[in-house]
Amino acid sequence: MAAPPSPFPAVSSAKRFLVLFDFDETIVKENSDDAVVRAAPGQQLPDWLRDSYREGHYNEHMQRVLAYLAEQGVSEGSIRSTVEEIPSTPGLQALFKFLQARQHDFELVIISDANMYFIEAWLERAGARHLFQRIFTNPASFDGAGRLVLLPFHAHECARCPENMCKQVILREYLVRRHQERGCPFQRVFYMGDGANDVCPSLALGPRDTAFPRRDFPMHRLLGEMQEAQPASFKASMVPWTSGEEVVACLKKLTEDR
Repeated sequence: MAAPPSPFPAVSSAKRFLVLFDFDETIVKENSDDAVVRAAPGQQLPDWLRDSYREGHYNEHMQRVLAYLAEQGVSEGSIRSTVEEIPSTPGLQALFKFLQARQHDFELVIISDANMYFIEAWLERAGARHLFQRIFTNPASFDGAGRLVLLPFHAHECARCPENMCKQVILREYLVRRHQERGCPFQRVFYMGDGANDVCPSLALGPRDTAFPRRDFPMHRLLGEMQEAQPASFKASMVPWTSGEEVVACLKKLTEDR
């Protein structure tokens, strides 16, 4: 009996380019962890819970937030619908349409400090889950008691990144594995993000690669400061964006160079 077809794209050695996306405020217009608070009673968290956040321990904080939602009787359906309703960033649908039409050239991956439940719920509603080869994010699933259980992605030794995720470690390991599987590296790597934790993976990009920081967001500011203070530490090109259409135009131009 033949196996059913996979809903996800097959690994291909023919794709010349790798495009990496952050999720919060890159694919979707706001932070999904902030958005899910709208499912809470009164659409807000109590002061003691908001004040419990410690810098560098955001995953731990969100574990408490999700436990609180469960204690308040917030259902999986309410959480899912709240996440699904987050609007996309400007021009994102145009970018997805372009990449869909060029699936033979582009391999797409998400590296995000959100969580698997939020990301897959949103992508499935948007009809875009099939575009992505892999999603690297914090595991999250509902348990038998109806609580969304969030776990850290991994442990690492990078001093720049939150304790649960270093995106540069993920990116470097993925590039090595795909090089082994494909027998050749990608011709170009593109990284699209917005936040401070998108700076670290951008430092793994090479001279032919491009970082797309969302204009006037922390990634844009920090990379600009780094280019001035330590130009040798950031080797890639930087193209700020406000709309996905700008990214499409740049990808068209850059990928014409074979």
